[in-house]
Amino acid sequence: MPYFIYRIEEFPVRRLELVGRDDAFRTASARTKELRADPGLPAGCTVRMVFAANELEAEDLLNQRREAAPGVVGDE
Repeated sequence: MPYFIYRIEEFPVRRLELVGRDDAFRTASARTKELRADPGLPAGCTVRMVFAANELEAEDLLNQRREAAPGVVGDE
């Protein structure tokens, strides 16, 4: 399964833009870090990498909202 790299804009509506795809974790991770460090990245825009069978599954995973794990933050 490949790694998909997406640029995500939250405002005014959530928009996912496929930036790249790679079969190797190391190169996909390096490309993701390179895109995150780009000074031209607009404010409120994030770059994420996801491991999925296809683009549809990747976008579904990126659109899922996950709850914070209990006991990790603010449970002092």
